[in-house]
Order: sequence, then structure tokens, then C-alpha cells
Amino acid sequence: MTDAENGAPEEASAGSGVAPGQASPDAPGTPDAPEAPEAPGQDVAGDDRAAAVAALAERVRSVGRSGAEGDAPAPGSAGTGEAAADRPATDEQRAQALKDTAEVLAAGGAPAALAAAAVAVFGDGAAQQLRDDPWLVLTLPAVRPEHADGFARGLLGPAAGPGDQRRAKALVGWLLEQAALRGHSALETGELVSGLERLGVPDAAAAVQAAVIDGRAMPFQEELTGAEAHAAGGDEEDEPPTRTLLALERLALAEESLADGLVRLMSTFVPGEDPEAPADPADPAEDGETEAAEEDGDSEEDGAEAAEEPPAAPGPAAWEAAAAAAPSSSATALVRATAESALVLHTGGEAARAEPAALLAAATGLGLRAWAATWTDHGRDAFAALAPLAGAPAPAPVATLAELLAGAAGPGRAADGTLALDLLIVLDAPLLDVELAATLLESLADGTRLVLSGDPGQLWSAGPGRFFADLLAAKACPAVASRTPDFGPIGELVSGVGIGELQPVEAPDKEVVILTAKDAGEAVHRAVQLLTDSIPRALGIPSEQVVLLTPGHGGGAGTRALNAAAKARLNPGPGRFGGFDPGDRVADSPAPGHTRLARVLDGDAAGLHLEYPDGSRRTVPPAEAGKLRHGWALTVHQAVGRRWPGAVVVLPDDTGAALTRQWVYTAFGRGERHLSVVHAAGPALPQAVAERPAAPRTTRLRAILAENAAESY
Repeated sequence: MTDAENGAPEEASAGSGVAPGQASPDAPGTPDAPEAPEAPGQDVAGDDRAAAVAALAERVRSVGRSGAEGDAPAPGSAGTGEAAADRPATDEQRAQALKDTAEVLAAGGAPAALAAAAVAVFGDGAAQQLRDDPWLVLTLPAVRPEHADGFARGLLGPAAGPGDQRRAKALVGWLLEQAALRGHSALETGELVSGLERLGVPDAAAAVQAAVIDGRAMPFQEELTGAEAHAAGGDEEDEPPTRTLLALERLALAEESLADGLVRLMSTFVPGEDPEAPADPADPAEDGETEAAEEDGDSEEDGAEAAEEPPAAPGPAAWEAAAAAAPSSSATALVRATAESALVLHTGGEAARAEPAALLAAATGLGLRAWAATWTDHGRDAFAALAPLAGAPAPAPVATLAELLAGAAGPGRAADGTLALDLLIVLDAPLLDVELAATLLESLADGTRLVLSGDPGQLWSAGPGRFFADLLAAKACPAVASRTPDFGPIGELVSGVGIGELQPVEAPDKEVVILTAKDAGEAVHRAVQLLTDSIPRALGIPSEQVVLLTPGHGGGAGTRALNAAAKARLNPGPGRFGGFDPGDRVADSPAPGHTRLARVLDGDAAGLHLEYPDGSRRTVPPAEAGKLRHGWALTVHQAVGRRWPGAVVVLPDDTGAALTRQWVYTAFGRGERHLSVVHAAGPALPQAVAERPAAPRTTRLRAILAENAAESY
């Protein structure tokens, strides 16, 4: 996955030396790290290379965690940056720090615009840290190795060689950060060594070991099981094969915390009990006990506060009655699983969301403090409108996950700071990265029931990890697979893609239309024609309810080209407010994987005034307006968590390497009533659906769960 897919804001390129470049290219797909001349003696191949990597893994293991934990954080590490950012500084100190840092950057040929980012990361001493270690600039946004090398040469001259230990350590951290952008929470040692060798590090093995000792990477050894063990040549009679992984500290701790939180919920869960049968009124002993209790109650002082009522704990009989009343067999299975377990997984497509809605209604009826959380405000409103929630007398207990965690909506917090909940249902669970999932688990009290629901065929999170998929694979908790299919031609098409088949479907009312295009230019023309004319005229779906979807931002048919063409047709104007005009559709992506759509109302010196679909408004300051994009066309990662009445999926001729079954499945499922596919990818589309399920991700969560929770389901 690339930044172009997940909606991260673009960085403008300027200056020389450390000129900020794109964190990922405009064209779909993720390129290899830039090639660098190989140092003499680094031509390691075949068995020699395998032996070298194995030896490095052994040295890294010998360093262990203790070596990384005992040392102070390395300059430029996350810990240093956070500590520096937390230190109070006067305006004068900050101004001086910015001035000093800008001077150092300029001396190395880097744009002074990076000074603010450097001070934010390194604190008031940023200038001195960059002088001492010029390659620390690689930790700043959008700086690539070639930029950092140029900056180092500008400061150090000929002394800035490819084998400098400071360079090697910085490149280890950069490669791990780049891997995180692609969704990995860790990297295998051999892969990290290969990346360093491509960047011209003379002794990559020593660089990795030094980075571990310095605390810039944390090492882990895992046993391989199943297909991975077989592929590694493992034998049942031998010791299981292992692999050594290296991870950034923040991601390593997030996965550990996440696993601990899941195990904590399961180990502290206590199911309710049915109430005992009422006592026989003729029993004199019982009568005496009742009278004594009443006398004791009468003796309490007037005005004493009643003890807080314990939370509801319905027993098996109450849960079974709720399950029997559920509207479908899948909903019944979900209610029963939730009655018996603290952690439950639920899988299914769009129509299957009615099942967690039925669970939420049932749990509320049983007296539980139950809420549901969705990824987007559109998903929140659509979920609240499902039966039986829509008929509830009060607003449905549904919020976005961001609202819930921020306290902007939801049940509020208990005295210990946890969410005041007995049951939380999280929709769109595959979109949670490991850091957000860890934050969520930390906010839940012991014994809280957690139901994670989502479509396992859709794209994973924009951030690192594959939380939902790893949890399914770990089989540590019950999983309820919905039997409710998505109906109609779109549902049939998407279901086929999900099992690796791309077959034509009957669409008598033009629910699905496939159009071919010979190149990107024709694809843009056809897509905009569908948006502005064909779909509104033939199907009665207005342009405002149609979205254009494409793999990336750049290229001949990326979001930029599509948005420019759509604006020229639907809202032409000079772009007098930072490239935008009143009436423009915009995509507001404050963070990767989080996109809100809005409409431009106006602009002035205060900024760009936006209105969101729920009627709320926001003014984007001029300094932040550059992060906005026009919103007629989106990447599929920007579109997750919501659907449109009409969707037009554009597959350019240069998109083959970026396509996976997971991407196609998600893209085709964004249309509710109509889906058009403008297809210029040729055989790359059916090949991706049949042969490339998803871009692989290296993670640790499943292995951690295997050590702490039995595979029972």
C-alpha cells in the first residue's frame, strides 16, 4: 500500500539537497528503494548470502531486548522527539531554535521550510543534533536517502561516505518506517539487510546489529508454523524453523499491548447467571430473614445515598430468549456467541451489518450498556438506520470510533478512565491498524464484551498491521460467519471476486456496466462522461451521489487527472482560493485512512470555509489548505467505510502492479445501486482477481497471541 492509496497529504518538492519529495510516487504501486552502487565485497548470493543472513540473525538474537531497553533513546528516535516536544519553551527560545535550525539546513543545501518539522521532532537542540548527525534529517517528512546524503555532503564534505555508521543507523530506521507505510509492523532480518545493501551500505549486517544495540530497532524471534514452516524446510522431527524480525519500538509495543488487551478481556470475562427461583413465601426462615433485613434498612440514617447499582448481567436464559427473537439465523448465532464470550469476531458483507444491529438492539433490551462504533459518519448514519435500531424511541447508541475514543459521543468514561460499557460492537474492524486497536483495547474495562465485525475480503488498514485478519487466523475466540449474502448484480459480482472469480453478471436494469478504454486519456473521458451525464440521465442518480475511484493520485487516470476533468465540467473556475472555488467537492484527509468529504462554501484571509454532509462547518487555515484535494475522484483507500448510490471504478492501463483481489473487491463494493467499470487494464484485472489475493504484510500479532491464548476455535 502506498501513500497515494491511503490518502496521506502530498508534500511539495522544493529546493535542493534535501528537497522534500513524494513519500510515494504518483503512479500506482510501490517502487523499490532507490538503487545505490554496491560497495566492493558485497556481492553475496545463494548459499553465501543465506549463511550471512543466518549469522546476522544469530548476532541480533544475542543482543536481545535487554540491549535495546537499557540504553537511552537514540538521537532522532521517537522517544527523543516526544520528550523534546513536551518540554516547555518560550517564544524566544522557539524562534531562536527555528533560526538556528534553518541556518544548519541551509548550510547543507536543504530547504529552510524543514526547520519547523525538525524542531518539532528534536526540540530546541535540533540544530546541534543535525550538525552532529546530518542523517537524522531522514526522520523528517518526505526526506529520502538521496536527499539525506546530499545534506550530509553539504555539511561534512568528503567525510560523508556511504559507510558512515550514522548513515547506516538512520537507514535502518527509514527502511522500517517505509515498511510501516506499506502495512508491515515488522521486517525479516534478511529483507532489511537487502534494503541496506541496495542503498550502498558496505556492511549491512553490522548496521543492523548496531541499530539494535542503539535501540532504533527491536529484535524478535518467532517459530514458523504451518505453510510457512513447510516453505522454510521444516521437518516434524526437527526443531521448528524460526525467523528473526526487527520492528520499530512503537509498533512492537503496540502489538504487545494489543495482544495483552485481548487476553485481558477474555481472562476477566464473567458471564451472567440466571436469577434463582423466588423463595417459598410459607418458609418461616425466609420470612424472618426478610423482616430482619427490612428492620436493618429502616435503621439507616435518612438521606444516605443508595449504593450504585451493579451493571446488568443477564444470564443464559435471558440471552437465549434474545437469540431466539433475532431476525435471522446468523443474528441468532451472533447473539449466542456474545452471551458466552468476551471477544467475538463477525464476518460478512454489507447486508450482514443487520446482524450486529440486531445484537445491539438485543443487548440494549437486556439492560446492557451497549454501543456500536463505525469508521465513518456515513457508516454511522447508515448503521443507525438499520432495523431494529431505526425504530428505537431514542437515538441509536452508534458513534464513529473517533468520536467514541475522543469522548465527543458515546457512553462517557467510568471513574477509572475506561469507557462506561458492557458491550462494544466495532464495525469496519479490518480498518483498525495495530496502534489504533491497542488504544481501543486500553479504553475497555476488564470483562467488557467486544464484538469485532467486518468484511475480511476488503482492504486492510491504511496503517501498519492486519489486526482483524491476524485475529481470525489465530482462532483464539469464536467467529460467526454471516450467511446473509449481498443481493443484486453488484453483490453477485463482488461475491465472485471474493473467491477469485471475475464473471459477467446479469444486470437488466444496468446495475453493472463494464466499459473498455484503450488508454488513460480515454478512461478519464469516459469516467467523467458517466459522472456528469450518463448516470444522472439514464439512472436518475445525480452527480453529487456518484464517486470516481482509482488506484492512485498520479498517472494519466489518477485522482488528480480525474478531478481536474470533473471540475472543468461540473464547477469550472480559476481556483482563486488556493486552487479551490465555491461549490468544489473536496476530500479532507487529516490522517492516512481517514477521509471526510465536504463542499467549499467560500474562502477569505481566514481560510477555506467547508461544509460537511452532516451540516457541520469548518474553516481550514491557509497553511493547511494545501493538504486538501478535490473530491470528485478518490482512491479506494479514501473511500473505505462508506458507499455511494453510484460508483465509477477507473482502471488505467498502467495500474496492473497495484491491483489485488482485495482492492478490486473493495472498489466494486462501493456502489449501492450502480457500478460502472472503465477498464483499460487488459488482462491485469482478471489476473489480479485470480492470483493476487492481497499485498502481503509482515506482522507479529498472530505469533504473540499463539504464545498467550490457546487456538480453541
